Amino acid sequence: MSLPTFLSRLTVCAIAVAAILAGCGGGEPERSVAGLRWLGEQRMALNTAFKGSVLGGLSGIDYDPASGNWILISDDRSEHGPARFYTARLHYGLDGFGAVAWRDVVTLRQADGSQFPSRAQYALRGGEVAAPESVRFDPRDGSIWWSSEGDRSLGMPPFVRHATAEGNALESLPTPFMFSVSAAQTRGARQNLSYEAMTFAADGQSLWVAMEGPIYADGAPATATSGALSRISRHDLSGSIQAQFAYPIEPVPGATPSSGAADNGVSEILAIDRHRLLVLERAVVQAAPGQPPQCHARIYEIDTDGATDVSRLASLAGASHIPVKKRLVLDLDTLGTRIDCIEGMAWGPRLANGHHSIVLVSDDHFDGFGAGQVTQLLAFEVVPK
Repeated sequence: MSLPTFLSRLTVCAIAVAAILAGCGGGEPERSVAGLRWLGEQRMALNTAFKGSVLGGLSGIDYDPASGNWILISDDRSEHGPARFYTARLHYGLDGFGAVAWRDVVTLRQADGSQFPSRAQYALRGGEVAAPESVRFDPRDGSIWWSSEGDRSLGMPPFVRHATAEGNALESLPTPFMFSVSAAQTRGARQNLSYEAMTFAADGQSLWVAMEGPIYADGAPATATSGALSRISRHDLSGSIQAQFAYPIEPVPGATPSSGAADNGVSEILAIDRHRLLVLERAVVQAAPGQPPQCHARIYEIDTDGATDVSRLASLAGASHIPVKKRLVLDLDTLGTRIDCIEGMAWGPRLANGHHSIVLVSDDHFDGFGAGQVTQLLAFEVVPK
């Protein structure tokens, strides 16, 4: 490591430590969430071009208080360009959401330094197909961690990867056996219902990782009439599970037994303190076959205190356990604006009144599976308890 790089990282660490100490006297940051007040939104049209890439598929977002930069990861499986993330500045405050200033696009790279292949490229040259879903700045040094939900049809399990701010691979956490996949067997993680959500713990020393939906052993996904169970795991930074809890997903909002395709699952998580997190549930409902789907999103506060550690339970179906407690914080359907497919959630900077802020981002799916689909950024003031 060069001296300038070392000094830069040392400065980032010093600022991060100072922020933590200022916020809580040496412990975890002081945060509480009674509710969220909508400040405003910004939208970008489908297939917006930026620096030779198609800006879309934004599934994860995070903020670095040391630099003031935001990072937004695309879930593009290298179909519209190499697997990548974007950096930006977001200008919002108590008076509204003013603008988004896109700064750069950064390519994610495999361990050998090459770009991640698309499925078609994988068939020709191998490698690993990435399905990025969540991204977080490391509060220790400004590097990043990102998750991929894997590709069951290719036999590729979900993973969590550590990378430099330039997108170069540093390490990959081992995937627990219960989340592994087999193209020939119905066990482990389901396709597209895997490592969707991730957040650093409030102390910055471990990672919470959430499954979007249930593994095969835990039962069926949510329907219009039935909820489901997901698992939220706390990993140390070597990958070992420290604790794991069952999270009850709600039945699909806005769906009926006669609806077309409908699903609901955990889209993102965000640590509040040692035992409380925010959970974003995102649902997509096709009112009837052939009609464009509608999106719904709700944010819950959960508390792991008193919940059963289920890390040793091979199946939650029929097993005796206590799931996490949950409380509805915000139903985004009440905002009075069209909600897109919200998939990312992050803490932002403090506002002028000292309150925390939160930003959400949507995934436009590139092809716009719903009429008028866009990339949507929503900013909120956190109303403390």
